[in-house]
Amino acid sequence: MLIQQKIREPFGDRVLLGIIYTLLGLLTLTVLYPLLYILSSSLSSPDAVVSGKVWLYPVEFSARAYKSIFQSTQLMRGFYNSLVYTAVGTFINVAFTVLMAFPLSQRTMPGRKYIMLLMMITMFFSGGLIPTYLLVKNLHMLDTRWALWLPGAFSIFQVIIARTFFMSSIPAELQEASQMDGCRDMRYLWSVALPLSKPIIAVMTLMYAVGHWNAYFDALIYLRSENLFPLQYVLRNLLILNAADPEMLANTAQSLRDKGFEEVLKYALIVVACVPVLIMYPFVQKHFVKGVMIGSLKG
Repeated sequence: MLIQQKIREPFGDRVLLGIIYTLLGLLTLTVLYPLLYILSSSLSSPDAVVSGKVWLYPVEFSARAYKSIFQSTQLMRGFYNSLVYTAVGTFINVAFTVLMAFPLSQRTMPGRKYIMLLMMITMFFSGGLIPTYLLVKNLHMLDTRWALWLPGAFSIFQVIIARTFFMSSIPAELQEASQMDGCRDMRYLWSVALPLSKPIIAVMTLMYAVGHWNAYFDALIYLRSENLFPLQYVLRNLLILNAADPEMLANTAQSLRDKGFEEVLKYALIVVACVPVLIMYPFVQKHFVKGVMIGSLKG
């Protein structure tokens, strides 16, 4: 009969683990507390926020700020525009990245090393903001949605990551077997390579989507029509320039505004802007670690 005996860790190792767990716990609290404070402040009364009563939990619960946000035509239009920019832009980014990375991963492609060299040069040197603006203007894309989609159609860094995945994670024998069965390159990419590339596609989708959702600088440069402004550009005007939307304050008493309703409104706007990304992340979480670690180990 075998007797299982638990191996006791040395005292020094237990102390070290205790210190590590303590530091990680403090770091986690440091990251989570500002988020919790913003959420609690957005659900508290203006008087409680201004007087500093909110510390961890909502004080004098109130959802008036969220009601005001959803009454704002400007904000809802910006929310809709950001959804469109994120969905279409992410699709364009992922499609272009895959169509660039897959051919460059083929060892039989002539000149692929020189193409990669030319692409990598653009990571260190660019034409600058003014030439890019003039190019967009000459292509008649100013004040159109295409100005936020086409200039950044794909990222060289993401192309390198996807190329590394195709080369290291998909056996070349699969392509050889497919070619023997009469499968062309596009059919192989669609039916074989892409179904095996869910981790890297999930990572690219998350990276590109977050970038589109948080982008406002391109809109600041290229867009002039208010009906095209994304949510982050609207939030910039509201949070930084203090250009409050009258519709959000229309049903609010003047005395309530004076007590800090606009401050509560800013916290609620931050929460609303973060929710879509927080909702999207769990769906790609299971692929995220594997996709991020692509190329980190060999063998």
